[in-house]
Amino acid sequence: MGQVDGFLKFDRQLPDSRDPKERIQDYNEIYKEFDDEKTQAQAARCMNCGVPFCHNGCPLGNNIPEFNDAVYDGDWAYALKILSTTNNFPEFTGRICPAPCEASCVLGINKPAVAIEHIEKSIIEKAFELGYIKPNVPTTRTDKKVAIIGSGPAGMAAAAQLNKAGHWVTVYERDEHVGGLLRYGIPDFKLEKWVVERRVKLMEEEGVIFKVNANVGVNVNPDHLMEEYDAVVLCGGSTVPRDLPIPGRGLKGIYFAMEFLKQQNKRVSGVQSEEEPQISAKGKNVVVIGGGDTGSDCIGTSNRHGAKHITQIELLSKPPNSRKENNPWPEWPMTLRTSSSHEEGSDRKWALLTKEFIGDTEGKVAKLLVADIEWQQKENGSFGFVEIEGSEREIPCDLVLLAMGFVHPQREGMLTTLGIALDDRGNVVDDNYKTNTEKVFVAGDMRRGQSLVVWAISEGREAAKAVDEYLMGESSLESKNDSFLSLEQMAMEK
Repeated sequence: MGQVDGFLKFDRQLPDSRDPKERIQDYNEIYKEFDDEKTQAQAARCMNCGVPFCHNGCPLGNNIPEFNDAVYDGDWAYALKILSTTNNFPEFTGRICPAPCEASCVLGINKPAVAIEHIEKSIIEKAFELGYIKPNVPTTRTDKKVAIIGSGPAGMAAAAQLNKAGHWVTVYERDEHVGGLLRYGIPDFKLEKWVVERRVKLMEEEGVIFKVNANVGVNVNPDHLMEEYDAVVLCGGSTVPRDLPIPGRGLKGIYFAMEFLKQQNKRVSGVQSEEEPQISAKGKNVVVIGGGDTGSDCIGTSNRHGAKHITQIELLSKPPNSRKENNPWPEWPMTLRTSSSHEEGSDRKWALLTKEFIGDTEGKVAKLLVADIEWQQKENGSFGFVEIEGSEREIPCDLVLLAMGFVHPQREGMLTTLGIALDDRGNVVDDNYKTNTEKVFVAGDMRRGQSLVVWAISEGREAAKAVDEYLMGESSLESKNDSFLSLEQMAMEK
C-alpha cells in the first residue's frame, strides 16, 4: 500500500505544535497546519505488508493500509468511504486516541511507525472541507424506538448505528450538553468542543433526538423508559473515581481530577455557574496523583491556570525509554510516554507513595507526606511494593488532583431501579451486550470498565448490532468482523 518504497524515502513527520509558552495562554488545539502533500507522503510510508498487524491493533478494525493508499493517491472521497465503514467519529480518534494501531505497525519494528492517527484526522477534516460529509437520513424507518442512556462516545456510536438501521433513537444525557467524556473530560487544547458540536448537529439532522439535563434514575424514571421504548442501551460510563483514603483526606483543596477538568471545560464554553466553588491552580503548588492521560490533562490545565509548580506522582516505577525483551512488538509498548502537557512544564515522580495529607491551621491541604517505594516480585509471581526506609519527606502543596482512574459505574438510581446485575468489579454483566434485564443492553465503560474512547466507539457499534438483531431478528449493520467483506464490496463498486 502507498508508495512501494515510500517507507525508505520518507521519514515520519507530524504537524508542528505551537510553542509551549504561547499555547498555555489559551485553550486552543496545539498543532499547526499540515499541508496535504505532506500527509500524502506520510501515507506513502505504509508498506505492502504480508500481514498488516495494524488491523488487529485497532479496536475498530479500521482498514488502515487501504485508506492510506487512497490518501497517497489523493482520493479523499474513497479514503472517507473506507474509514467510515468502521469508524463513526474519526475526528475524535484522530485527535485523542493513543493509536494502538501505530504500536502494531509492521514498519514500527525497526523504524518510526506510519502516522496513522494523523492520516485518519486528515481524512475526516478534508471530507468536511470538501463537502463530502452530509446528513445521511435513513430512507425507511422501522416502528422500533430505542433509548440510549449517556451521550459519550459509546452512546453516540450506538445512536448513529441504530439510527442508520432505521430505528427511532433518543439519547438521554444528564448534563446540559451532549458528549459525555468528549465534552467534559477532555480539555479543549486536545479536542475543541466545536468538533463535538459539529458531529452532534449532523446526527440531529439525521434524526437522532438528544435530551439533555435528563438524568435517568433522578429526574427521568427508568420504568417509564422501559414502557415507552422497545430497547434501552446503557452507555453511562465508568464514573465513580478511585479515591485515596489516607489521613487528611477531608482537608480542603483535594479534588477528583474530573471535578477540576469538568469545571474548566464548562468555563471555556461559557456555561459554568458562578455559584459553583471555583477550583483554580493559579499561583499554587499543584500535586497530581496519577500518571495516566487524565493526570496529564490536569497538568496542561494547571499550566494554563498559571500554577506556581506542578508535581505529578505515579505509584509505579518509571517505564523504560524503549521496549524490553519481555514486551516485544506488536504488543502495546510499556515505555515512557511524554505528552504535550508534560512538555509545558511539570516535575514527574515515579515509585512514590502518598502516605498523608497535611493541613494548615485553616483546614486546607498544605503538604503531602510521601515515601519512595521499591517494587518486588513475590513467590506467586505477583508484584508488591515495600517502602524504602528513611525516604519519608514532605512536599509543599496547595491543590491536590486525584487522577487515579475510575472503579465502576454509578450503581444508585438507574442500575438499581432496573435490577441490573453487576460483576465483582461493579461493572454490568452482559451476554453479547444484553443485560439480565429484558430488552436492556449495555456498552462502553459500563460493561468493560474504564478504557479508551476508541474502545467506547467500538463497543457502541457492536452493541447496536446486537440491539438491531434483537429487534428485527437479523442485522445489516457492520461489525468489526465484517470490515474486510465491506472493503471487498467497495473495491468491486469502485
